[in-house]
Amino acid sequence: MFEVLKSRYSTWKRYSRTVQELESLSTRELADLGISRVDIPRLAREAVRS
Repeated sequence: MFEVLKSRYSTWKRYSRTVQELESLSTRELADLGISRVDIPRLAREAVRS
């Protein structure tokens, strides 16, 4: 059970860090990457799954 909680916490931390890093980019930087601000949560979820 502890391993499951540890894994979920690790996944949540990666998701949170990814969202934070993407949100720190300017709108222009995101546009250069082809990313819209509304796409950030989805992209973070995809990053965590891979």
